[in-house]
Amino acid sequence: MPPMPGRTETPAAPTAPAARRTPVSRRTADAAAPVRTGPPARAQDAPRPLLPWLRPPRAPYRRALRRIGAGRVLDIGCGTGDTLAGCAPGSVGIAHDAHSADICRARGLTAYTADAFLTSAHARPGGFDTLLSAQVLQHLDDEQVEGLLRAYLPYVRPGGGVVLITPQEAGHRGAGRFTDFTLLRAYAESAGLSVRRTYSFPLPRPAGKILGANAFVLAARVPMERLPG
Repeated sequence: MPPMPGRTETPAAPTAPAARRTPVSRRTADAAAPVRTGPPARAQDAPRPLLPWLRPPRAPYRRALRRIGAGRVLDIGCGTGDTLAGCAPGSVGIAHDAHSADICRARGLTAYTADAFLTSAHARPGGFDTLLSAQVLQHLDDEQVEGLLRAYLPYVRPGGGVVLITPQEAGHRGAGRFTDFTLLRAYAESAGLSVRRTYSFPLPRPAGKILGANAFVLAARVPMERLPG
């Protein structure tokens, strides 16, 4: 299977070094000090961010996972681990490259490249409760998506969950193929999954044209094993 691109997660920018303070005389400092004309400001008086829900949360897919009772998650395309960090103990990430996997491990998370995962002790059939693929499938063609699901679904227990997430218009920005509900459902059904629901997150579908954090979400189930006879 071709190398799987992980979702992009931009690390926080480094803090700039503190500026060196220039000594000033007491007279100069007194002259420069602003004159207060009212009571001292309280912390609650500070201006609050406008529409804070427009900012994507640090681990934006925890709610989607909780809705299907996530348990141990196999996070395909885990990036540097922001969502993986909020998953249940025993969860594992598959990173696009060794550098991302190293960052995850430095954060105390369990992550592998695709090849390293296959030879790890975590690659046990039915060893995970949920498979998550967020911001990955839009970078792949049909054959690659089918190969990815075929490769990793055996590691999810029968009856376990699957969550597939792709960006809407504002977050897509022409990168890869626009993968909407129709395509997600086709992929899930082709893989033999039972689709439970599709929905727009975190806001209704119309917001996807202006809100980069808005995403298509498909929640599905792995079929239970057939009983003998």
